[in-house]
Amino acid sequence: MDLNAYPILTVLIIAAISSMLAELPLPLRVPIVVWEMIFGIVIGPHLLGLAQPIGRFEMLGHRVGTYTLLGERGLAALFFMAGLDLDLKRVQGRPLELAVAGWVISLGLGLSAALMLRVLPFVHAPLMITLALTTTALGTFMPALHDAGMLETKFGTHVLAAGAVGEFLPIISASLVLTREFPAWQEVVLMLGFVALATGSAAIALGFREPRVLKLLARTMHSSSQLPVLLTLVILFSLAVLSEKIGLESVLGAFSAGMILRFATVGEQGAIFREKIEALCFGFLIPFFFVLSGMKLDVGAFLHSTKAMLLIPMFLTLYLLVRGAPLVLYRKDLAKGEWLPFALYSGTALPLVVAITDIGVASAGMSAEIATAMVGAAVLSVLLFPAIAQALLSRNTPTAASSAPFPQAAANTSGE
Repeated sequence: MDLNAYPILTVLIIAAISSMLAELPLPLRVPIVVWEMIFGIVIGPHLLGLAQPIGRFEMLGHRVGTYTLLGERGLAALFFMAGLDLDLKRVQGRPLELAVAGWVISLGLGLSAALMLRVLPFVHAPLMITLALTTTALGTFMPALHDAGMLETKFGTHVLAAGAVGEFLPIISASLVLTREFPAWQEVVLMLGFVALATGSAAIALGFREPRVLKLLARTMHSSSQLPVLLTLVILFSLAVLSEKIGLESVLGAFSAGMILRFATVGEQGAIFREKIEALCFGFLIPFFFVLSGMKLDVGAFLHSTKAMLLIPMFLTLYLLVRGAPLVLYRKDLAKGEWLPFALYSGTALPLVVAITDIGVASAGMSAEIATAMVGAAVLSVLLFPAIAQALLSRNTPTAASSAPFPQAAANTSGE
């Protein structure tokens, strides 16, 4: 069966099956995105060959497939949701300061590791490898922390801060690294101009909270016009296109759009709006990116290389070491029994690794072999690290200080 003829139906079926499989009461919980990538590998050109990333029609002189076209939209939606979910205000103060300092340590360690790996002849794009090593997949383990009642504790607040910074700073850094169309001084001017535009857009978004505007948006949100959703899509793809046109990565525009919309989505109506946007992004757009990413992974060729297979445990170890090393900053803030769980949660990586390696292969000369190894290690980190961390936390009785609600987080939560 040629699944190229039915790309949207194929991905929707995969997304639905993946959602059901993710709910199975397995000893080791497998996230939805992992299932989506597995199905992408199975139907892709490197296994069953039922679907091809490159399609049969021309667009602007290039062959473009529906999987690729919607996969790019899914990547934008992924970074948009990262911006929408980023709540730096909730972790402001010492948790945020420690998280930023910790990420700088991770950046130094990641860069050192990437430069050492350059002794291998097929290891290229050290900066992209570095940034992938400094990411944290906050969204993959946040539900587990929430269900365990740990998000509002001191431990949970520090993990939340480290995860938020591990999503925000790699995105900004990747955009700066890949902006090579202009001289350095023009890149800085363009970045500052884009930041000014994003800040102005945020101010406009806050202005939309004027009562008459709020009534209009609230009324149309429950009608067939769906004006708030349409405006969101306009902002998302407008900033993505604009950032790409001025030489920045489109994901920076998508991420900025998410941060802008966050200012305008507080309160009860904001919660309803977020539910609609999450349904659109996670239920339709984002699965295309992860299925496409799976289709691109040549796992068969990778398994035939012993040298390449050794890269997976090596990168898995590096995720833990690079993101876990900042633990030295938290010795006075966390109980001793929480040190290793904190490192494990911080070292969990997948969505941004997939995105950064995808960009690295396309724009920064990263080899497909390295990208596959990093993604494979990231999949293992998602499967293993949170489960081990949760098991360690359940064995250790937390101290009163670490299990108590963190004052800053509690205040911010009650304020919203």
